[in-house]
Amino acid sequence: MAKKRSATPAKGLRGSKAGLVLSLGSSALAVIRASKQVRRARGTHDKLNTADAVAGLLPLITSAALVLRQLRSRKRETPEAA
Repeated sequence: MAKKRSATPAKGLRGSKAGLVLSLGSSALAVIRASKQVRRARGTHDKLNTADAVAGLLPLITSAALVLRQLRSRKRETPEAA
């Protein structure tokens, strides 16, 4: 049986704006590390290692994009914050 998901954002640090910013920062660092790995793999001219490094990079980029979307939607929800 599938879990019920509520429309309200998750509670705790992960659901807060600060938690999302921290998550985005860690995703950005992971993307930087993975892109360095791609450059190293391309330097060895090994196509399999390069493809593996690129495949590892794709979910990291997707994760960062999802966090950015959550931050943007959160920004639209509370325009009166001063």
